[in-house]
Amino acid sequence: MTSFPKIRFVKDIKAGMPLVVLFQKASEIPAGLFVSGELKKYFSDKKKKDFLEIRTPGNTIFAICADKEITDSEREKIRRNAAKAMEKPVDKKSGDIAIFDCTPSKSLIEPALEGLLLATYSFRKYKTVKKPLDVTFYTNGTHANLLGTINSCRAVYICRDLINEPPNSLNAVKLSKEFAAMGKEAGFSVNVFGRKKIESLGMAGLITVNRGSVDEPTFTVMEYRHPKAKNKQPVVLVGKGVVMDTGGLNLKSYDGMLYMKSDMSGAAAVASVMYAVALSQLPLYVVALVPSTDNRPSGNATVSGDVIKMMNGVTVEVMNTDAEGRLILADALVYAQKYDPLLVIDIATLTGAASAAIGRSGTVVMGNAEFYSFSLLETCGYEVHERIVRFPLWDDYKKMIESKIADIKNVGNRHAGAITAGKFLECFVDYPWIHLDIAGPAFIEEKDGYRNFGGTGVGVRLLYRFLEKLF
Repeated sequence: MTSFPKIRFVKDIKAGMPLVVLFQKASEIPAGLFVSGELKKYFSDKKKKDFLEIRTPGNTIFAICADKEITDSEREKIRRNAAKAMEKPVDKKSGDIAIFDCTPSKSLIEPALEGLLLATYSFRKYKTVKKPLDVTFYTNGTHANLLGTINSCRAVYICRDLINEPPNSLNAVKLSKEFAAMGKEAGFSVNVFGRKKIESLGMAGLITVNRGSVDEPTFTVMEYRHPKAKNKQPVVLVGKGVVMDTGGLNLKSYDGMLYMKSDMSGAAAVASVMYAVALSQLPLYVVALVPSTDNRPSGNATVSGDVIKMMNGVTVEVMNTDAEGRLILADALVYAQKYDPLLVIDIATLTGAASAAIGRSGTVVMGNAEFYSFSLLETCGYEVHERIVRFPLWDDYKKMIESKIADIKNVGNRHAGAITAGKFLECFVDYPWIHLDIAGPAFIEEKDGYRNFGGTGVGVRLLYRFLEKLF
């Protein structure tokens, strides 16, 4: 796994290393800070700049000036400005970079540290010549206040690694083993079902998608229950774990298939959230479910027109083998009923229609949960800059997935593709439920601020913040 930077909490910053200084007024910079004189040459309370790189004989200073009004957009600006500092070379001798928060509110160190940590990530496992990653952050923040931020960023690293791993080295069985290792390290239980157990449970969706594969499917159950959990009923997270999606016999194009190793981004996200929650010892009861397989064509692969009977008795006409994610998620959603859940949230790279509708800047959300849950999720989305856009689940759309020979079919027509996928999933829930379609932001092909090429880890910080605030 990509090594996570070391973080030290100190009061005094030594001279000679690159320094990120966060402030709102130049007058706030303490005289004892060894660069205070240099900074005040460039800044005054009357004239501000968001970001400035200052080179002195002994130091490189990255000054980030925040507005007086601390909004969500201001926090995102701080993250991105902090990420700019990581584009510059750190101390070549020690690999150190310091961050010093001079703001009176002490509320901006979190996004600044997020920007630095997330921008540092680089997947170089398969590079013949590897650049050493040896970065130590010195910060004057308090460990208790920043522990959740650090753990969620650490979880994003793991999530990105899993998504970026090539499909020839990460099948469903290996993915489940990775989850087991994460559970052992962080402190949550992991139980992996193999084919026999999956078949005995009647998970027709997962078995159907797996029919074209030479590799075994898995169904992973992760559970974390704090001794003083605030919720008796668990919050259940469900993640789509298609480790490679060729489209099956409804084969994708070259462009469509190119980065489909990322079709397990939802699975990676929910496992990484479990990792962060357990590391932080949040007083919660949380369960994560991951159905996993690849989706490939073969002589015995599912074909258009096949009819299957799902766990809850609903019959499905499989019209398109490239609409496989909703089939395996349906199994997990039915299985979630056994927990009598307080809330179920599924997250998946489910439809190209979601990306076509809102691009890569946000996540499509649907569901039947109470308004408070959506409102809180929306608030958290703005706070961590993983914004959500709610789509309707009106009954009108149900007609679009009605089958002539079965109860429902797994695709609608060419309209409202993201919504009809949501309507399909709705047929398998009888509890408060939220569906997140991350097809747009899960994987990017060009660097964007603190998100480098590849898997972004979207959903990890969003769901972690949501769980922090839920009770």
